[in-house]
Amino acid sequence: MSVLPASPPESRRDWILHNLRERIASGDLAAGDRLVERDISATYGISRGPVREAIMILEQEGLVVSHAYRGAVVAEITQKEISDILVPIRLVIEKVAFRGAAETANDDLLSALEGIVQSMESATQPLDAQRLADFDVAFHETVIAAAQHTQSLQIWRTIQPRVRAYFLRDAPHHDSPHAVVEQHRTLLNALRSGDPQRAEAEITEHIGTYLDD
Repeated sequence: MSVLPASPPESRRDWILHNLRERIASGDLAAGDRLVERDISATYGISRGPVREAIMILEQEGLVVSHAYRGAVVAEITQKEISDILVPIRLVIEKVAFRGAAETANDDLLSALEGIVQSMESATQPLDAQRLADFDVAFHETVIAAAQHTQSLQIWRTIQPRVRAYFLRDAPHHDSPHAVVEQHRTLLNALRSGDPQRAEAEITEHIGTYLDD
């Protein structure tokens, strides 16, 4: 269990938010576990106000749900939700973004994505699943942001915490962490090709792998 540092670099709310988010994503806090303000406050030695605010944000992110008589509990990420909601939303947003990125072939974007792929590689030696998930999310968000469709980016950022959570959830099912890196290098090569149809096909196949779990 992490303990609040004497001088946290961010606000106490942001610190506890990050900590709880990571515990949920890693499975340390499992679906159905209750988040009790009083208990969390006592455990971390922090007042209940920042804890309450953090739980409210987690609920907005879809990582926590509130039930009558039970209070806030960790939400479950089901394969049905991934298949029926998260994957279709991602496909709509990312197919457009990847087509546009391939058409423009912006050198700055391609350089940024190459840096992310290299960072992903570093997160596999040794494996740091949370960093790998962070870079995975960053790769996709960078392409979406480059499309400059404000609403698409807003929608992405709404579902991103749950997307990241299922990245972490599914990480052990990959043949190796390097498989994740190679998938993104394939996406990067498709963007470098300047062929929008190829880019769309590659991102469609990539996102579709989450339908097979």
